[in-house]
Formats: sequence, structure tokens, C-alpha cells
Amino acid sequence: MNSMTAQPITLRDIETAAERIAGAVEVTPARHSRILSGIAGADVFLKFENLQFTASFKERGALNKLLSLSDDERRRGVIAMSAGNHAQGVAYHAGRLGVPATIVMPEGTPFTKVKHTREFGAQVVIEGATLSDSHATAQKLAEKNGLVLIHPYDDPLVIAGQGTTALEFFAQVPELDTLAIPVGGGGLISGMAIAARAIKPGVRIYGAECKLYPAMHNVLTGDDLPCGGQTIAEGIGVKDPGTITRAIIANLVENILLVEESAIEAAVVRLLEIEKTLAEGAGAAALAMVLASPAIFRGRKVGIVISGGNIDMRLLSNVILRELAREGRILSLNIAIEDRPGLLARVSNTIGEAGGNILEVSHNRLMTGASAKSADLGLVVEARDSAHAAEIIASLQQAGFEVREQAVRAISAAVPGGVTH
Repeated sequence: MNSMTAQPITLRDIETAAERIAGAVEVTPARHSRILSGIAGADVFLKFENLQFTASFKERGALNKLLSLSDDERRRGVIAMSAGNHAQGVAYHAGRLGVPATIVMPEGTPFTKVKHTREFGAQVVIEGATLSDSHATAQKLAEKNGLVLIHPYDDPLVIAGQGTTALEFFAQVPELDTLAIPVGGGGLISGMAIAARAIKPGVRIYGAECKLYPAMHNVLTGDDLPCGGQTIAEGIGVKDPGTITRAIIANLVENILLVEESAIEAAVVRLLEIEKTLAEGAGAAALAMVLASPAIFRGRKVGIVISGGNIDMRLLSNVILRELAREGRILSLNIAIEDRPGLLARVSNTIGEAGGNILEVSHNRLMTGASAKSADLGLVVEARDSAHAAEIIASLQQAGFEVREQAVRAISAAVPGGVTH
């Protein structure tokens, strides 16, 4: 995947897009992460596209396309299909430019993305189980109402707009020799790959695709891995990758690696905890890939794109709790005790003396399969890490309490997230 054959988008197209959108989108910061570098064994530089006004790189391509429209096309309006970030980019800049916008969004799109799209002034149509279904609806509405369809990734002007991310990144960090970029339909990685390989021909480019949606991987390798399911990275949960983008990726991208859900969740939490920045699942996928593939990235100067930060707050809270549980920092314990005064206090004291913090208690006396003189004590306990969690459990067992095995399974050390090559 390394030949520099002729591309439908050139470096000049991307430079023109940069000139066109200048001042209307953020020049997002790029920063070295000392802690993530230590974890990854590489020099890690982060490009914070989650700090765009709509919290996603999608503004770049959407605006470049909108600014190319004729006066008649602007008057008639535009339509797009999107799981959220492209929708917000189109809606926001169409609103700024006075262009009517309709957005078709698939069922299950996070509430925060639907809400923001409407707040930017677009008409939102929720239809289709998948982005492909929404695309079909958008095409019908475009034909019926004379609207210009702004495709989220398979459009040369959109791809050129997304490529401006690489122009900025290399201007900010010229020493980069590797890029890690999330992949859904392929617009971002295609635009960035064209710009990056023109600026530095030897740069290595890797795409991170969620394992549940290996569509681009299948296209490039000829594999037929199943594609579908509930992913935290819905922004890259694409079943039908672009036709233009797949050709560019085949020519310029080193490899597409498939990333586990658990690795993406862990990356969301690491970015929040270490870098104090909020990434959605798709936005954290590239970091997840780098951390799960040390043999590929070790010793490299790696530019990681945090592509977006639009994540539902309820989902974020769930992700944080799940990751804390994987790391053993939150334990869900089930303890059989005699139903008599003082036992709960003994359990509490044992946990406290071991340095644990009890977050939640439930006391169940209605178990029909046990003695009427016994009770089932459920506890949620906070620990420092998995080693400390094991110490807390050992202290309870040494004090004579039975910590049930089925509950202990849920508090084992962190589930290893990985990638498929």
C-alpha cells in the first residue's frame, strides 16, 4: 500500500482548501504527550481536532464543499447523511452561510449529536438503521427537493478539506515520521495521506478501524469479516467505505488495524485522565491502536489524531466505570454473611483497614436458596489498582468472609485491548 500513483486530489487541492477555510475553522493545537509517550514507547504527538467549534475535524471538509457551491445551489440548500459529526459540521457552517440544511441521521445516533445538529439550525430526519440506509434516504430527498448532497467522505472537496489537518500537523511538528488516524468511510485518512506523503514521502500512515466494522479492512484485504453491532466508536462504524477513499488508502496507507472495543474505551479514559481532554470513541481509536501495537510504533515519532469529542454523557460515565472496573479500581463484591448485628461493621472495618473505600452497599435477606439466618451482602468498593483490589479481597478472606467467585470475576485486572493485523 505504498505506491504514489496519480490521485484524484492533489496537494494543491488541499492547500487551496486551507486557504478557503482559513479563519472559519480552528487551527487546532498539536502537543507532545510525555506520559502517553512513556506508555507507548514512542514519541506521541496529539492533534486535538476535538477542539474545533463542533468538536470534530468534519468541519474542514464540510466548509470546503459549502464554499464551492454556486449561488443557485446555496439558495436551494444542501442535505447530508451522518451519524453526527459531519451533520454538525454541515449544519453549523451552512447556518453561518445562510444555506438551508437537512441532515438524515441513523437511528441510534447519540442524543448529544442530534441535539447539537438541531441547535445549529438544520432540519433533522431520523431514518435508517445504518448510515447506508440514511444515505439512501438522503439521496431520495436530494432528488425530490433539488438539494446538493454533501457526502461525509466520498467527495474530492470534502477529502481535500480533511487533508488540511495534515498540513497543520506537519507545520506544527515537522519531525513526525508516522501518522495514526481513525478510519470509517476514509475521508480523513485519505486527505491526510495525500498531504503527508507529498510533504514527507517516507512517512508511515496507519488507520485504526473498530473491529466490529472492518469494512475498509475487508475491501483492501479481500477478507469477509462480519460488519455490524453496537460500537462506542459509531463515528467510524461504517459498512460501506468510500470508492474514492479506498483507492487512495490502498496506494498511500501502510495498513489498517482493527481495534477492540475494550481498547477504545480504555483510550477514551486515558485521554480524559492523562491529557484532560474529552474524546468520543472514534476520536480515541487511533490512540487505542498505537497503545495496543507497540511493536509497530515503538521508537517512532507518531502523530495521533483525536478526531472528535462528541460523546453522550451517560455513555461516557458508563465507559469510565467499566474501565475502572477492568483496572480493578472499582470492585463489585458479593459476600455471604450471617444475619446478625455487627457483621456489616466488621466487613466495613476490614475493607477500611485495607485502604478500600465503600461506594455502595446492598443487603439481601430474601435468598430462598440459603439459610434464613444468612444474608447476601453486595458491595461496590474503590481501590487504587488491581493489586490493591487483590489485597482487599485477601483481607476479607483472612477475616473469615466468603467472597463469592462469580462476583470476583468482574473485578479481574484490566481486559487487554488489542488490534488485529
